[in-house]
Amino acid sequence: MGLVTDKSSDPSESAQPKSSASGAPTPVPPASSTGKPVTSPFDSPTQQISTSKNVPRTDDDLGLDPDDVPSAKSGAAGTPATAAVGATDSTSSGSKSDTGGQYSYASIPPAAATTSSTATLQRRTRETRRGTLDFGLLILRLVIGGTFIYHGLQKLAGWFHGPGIDGTKAMMEGGGWDYPSLSAALLIAGELGGGILLVLGLATPLAAGALLSTILGAWMWKQGMLPGFQYNMATKTGTEYESVLSGVLVAILFTGPGRLSIDRARGWATRPGWGSVLILVLAVAAAIATYLFLHGGNPLQGIGPFDAKTT
Repeated sequence: MGLVTDKSSDPSESAQPKSSASGAPTPVPPASSTGKPVTSPFDSPTQQISTSKNVPRTDDDLGLDPDDVPSAKSGAAGTPATAAVGATDSTSSGSKSDTGGQYSYASIPPAAATTSSTATLQRRTRETRRGTLDFGLLILRLVIGGTFIYHGLQKLAGWFHGPGIDGTKAMMEGGGWDYPSLSAALLIAGELGGGILLVLGLATPLAAGALLSTILGAWMWKQGMLPGFQYNMATKTGTEYESVLSGVLVAILFTGPGRLSIDRARGWATRPGWGSVLILVLAVAAAIATYLFLHGGNPLQGIGPFDAKTT
């Protein structure tokens, strides 16, 4: 039988350093003020954390209900997925938001849907590189608008060897217009006012429409002077000049004045829409109505080879 030795209960004896196998005394950790030995968290991290802190390990400890938290599949299917990213709010450990039973602190809002206005803005942002297009439209406006200003000043003030306002009235009366004063006023206002607005790029659709109506009236007047298709520029009744100006004005209606204009902040400056078609129709209708009211007759009678008996 072996000898059983009772461990001494004397604290002074247990505090004595013990000797190791080599004979050197083993150090004893110093005691704290409470009488317990002072240890480091690095000696046994698991033991220190488990004994010093109450670490939650399950959903019940966190106060979460697994049935109320959507899975990753439901988030991929279109519903906002949620995840436990922290502890519950300060009022109650299991409190939920009023929106669908999801946790307010863990809700991930869905991405905002792209609207048509957002898509349009993104498309316009990518279209910042227009090259020399705006500069070319500026030159076109200066040339066409300047031409109409030139003719308007001839008829109004007699500049540039023009007839002046009295000569314009006499010309309108001799050309078969019933109300020469009104006809001259409309002609001068259309050429001078529309030309200035076109050069500035201000209210460009209205300016181009007014000029188009004015030049179409001149086209019908010259076309109706003689039977046959009056296009040859070599004759006094040739409509080649009026035809070219009309085509350029229609082009400006559908291209806009460009960004080098006062209208640069308007939609019609760079992206004209169906409003251009409406103004084109109104301009043609106004020209026809004005010609029928102030002059009368059918300017298309006997055009070209369609009626050989009149040639």
